[in-house]
Amino acid sequence: MMPPEEESPDGDRDGGLVLLHGPKSGSTRKGCDPFAQTQRSKLQHRRARINQQINKEMRMRAGAENLFRATSNHKVKETVALELSYVNSNLQLLKEELEELNSSMDVYQNDSESISVPMIPLGLKETKELDLLVPLKDFISEHYGEEGVLFEKEIKEFMELRQAMRTPSRNEAGLELLMEYYNQLYFLDSRFFPPNKTLGIFFHWYDSLTGVPSHQRALAFEKGSVLFNLGALHTQIGARQDRASLPGLNQAIDAFQKAAGAFNYLKENFSNAPSLDMSAASLTMLVRLMVAQVQECVFEKMTLLRAQNDFLARLQLAQEAARVEDVYSLVHQTMSQPHVKDYVPFSWTTMVQVKSEHFKALSHYFAAIALCDCPAPSDAELLEQEKAFLQFHVTMPEGPSLRVLLQDPEERRKLGKAHLKKAIMKHEEAMRIHGLCKILRKMDILQEVLSFAHKRSLSKYSEIDHEEDFFETGEAPDIHPKTHQKPEIKSPNFSQVKVTDLFHRLGPLSVFSAKNKWYPARRVHLMRGENGFGFTLRGDSPVLIAGVIPGGCAAEAGLKEGDYIISVNGKDCKWSKHAEVVQLLKSTGKEGVDIGVITLQGSECPKAVDRKAAVMSSGSGMLKSNKENSRKSLMNSKSASTLLVWSKKSKRSKKSTYSGVPFTAVGDNEAMY
Repeated sequence: MMPPEEESPDGDRDGGLVLLHGPKSGSTRKGCDPFAQTQRSKLQHRRARINQQINKEMRMRAGAENLFRATSNHKVKETVALELSYVNSNLQLLKEELEELNSSMDVYQNDSESISVPMIPLGLKETKELDLLVPLKDFISEHYGEEGVLFEKEIKEFMELRQAMRTPSRNEAGLELLMEYYNQLYFLDSRFFPPNKTLGIFFHWYDSLTGVPSHQRALAFEKGSVLFNLGALHTQIGARQDRASLPGLNQAIDAFQKAAGAFNYLKENFSNAPSLDMSAASLTMLVRLMVAQVQECVFEKMTLLRAQNDFLARLQLAQEAARVEDVYSLVHQTMSQPHVKDYVPFSWTTMVQVKSEHFKALSHYFAAIALCDCPAPSDAELLEQEKAFLQFHVTMPEGPSLRVLLQDPEERRKLGKAHLKKAIMKHEEAMRIHGLCKILRKMDILQEVLSFAHKRSLSKYSEIDHEEDFFETGEAPDIHPKTHQKPEIKSPNFSQVKVTDLFHRLGPLSVFSAKNKWYPARRVHLMRGENGFGFTLRGDSPVLIAGVIPGGCAAEAGLKEGDYIISVNGKDCKWSKHAEVVQLLKSTGKEGVDIGVITLQGSECPKAVDRKAAVMSSGSGMLKSNKENSRKSLMNSKSASTLLVWSKKSKRSKKSTYSGVPFTAVGDNEAMY
């Protein structure tokens, strides 16, 4: 994933990410109280405990396996084999316990009295505490040449933000907390993680579903895990909404779409994840699961909005239900793939299969009541109903023509009865599959929903079944799936949370970053000569020495083209604007001025004196390699080619850019003296 390119000291944007570089107050967002005894916190505590036990057992198993391979003593091998059997048994029990926790969907559902089919939420990935104080202080001292102890406050603030991020609240504030930490990792990456060196820091995270620990030095693993938790938190927020109301349904749809977006973004931008929950196969499954849950919410929304006694509305409900069945069938196929089958909790696979059968039954039920409960169309309605019914079935039902079918109540009843028969069969299949899973059997609300739908279809079948019916009920064709609101995969909007660079005092990232190297800072004392100081300046934050006049004061003092001014008379100028540095130099007296400069490694060029002379004669002096300063000069000056030259003569110059400032504006075609 490409980080945003820094544009200005005030902030920058790239791909929606808003980054503030100015010295503002730190984060005020806090995580949940880890000791709060809520149902959700108890669940997370149990998950954390099981994760630690799994970690311990896996270390024991690794040690036993190494000993088994290393020893040639038969008795030792027998003892180790017995120990391995015991450890594997413990691991299996722990994983079963964790699977039961991952299937605790009722904890994340809402407290409404309305009956809704439960949604599948994800638990958050757990992580270990991380002490960054010593590694970051050492890097600041070694790489930036600053006293690491002076940045303890910033390091501790970052560590506090990470600690808070481990227990986000299940609301918008929790999402913003995760987003803030994720955005803050951009600065940490740019400041402290050079491309060819590691800090020796390991990021430890536990798999969301299996509890298996993983660790990597790469910061990408930390970013990916936080992004995963962002998606997981969206699933929990979606699952808790009251879906009996329109606002609750809209919020649930939005939450599941954002969850799908987070998992999809993770799949497309991060690879080679060490944990299974972040593998491409698992993320594909999660994206499809979230899309299916969005589609389910759309169906529920349709039941609230549509008039229940309208023929066309009931056909639309039947097609919406068929669409839900279609997407859940796809999820079930994905969960049955070799790389996912043994990983996904059995309760999830069963729940998805139950929903697929349940919504197929509902599609046939709504088709039946559309045919049986709605009156035959009038001549004015016939054409519209005929058109809708023509695209309703996957294959046209056997029997009379479509027009006769719609106008003849008896033919409508026959087809409706066939649809009800299929609905009852699918309801019974859903209940049978539900009974196979011990965890789902404990879920009373799901049992209640399935039982209610089954009884409703049975009741309707009894109502339309006549004793004198001697015809054999035919096979109802499947219903063509169709939706009126296609799910949208919403990628994370990183710009919604503005973050401040905690390590702002190190200087602008365009220069003071982990990827750049520079020679030790030099302090140069300059006295103003007859021709001024003898250099030209360009850009902001930090100001660049764009040219040095051969034989001038600056050249004799050792200043070079490409040096950055970081201080003037002891005042830090890393973030100073062009005009601010000019003002500091302007206020210099006869005693001269102390200038602190740095030179980036690799910025020196051969035959610098000859090139400088050519630059001075042309007046351009543009350093094409410095994108930031060239961009800033375009934004902050009236002329893109204007350079400012220190000279006593400029006091009398009518072309001076700043009134009373001893600088001369030099254009591309003007000579400089």
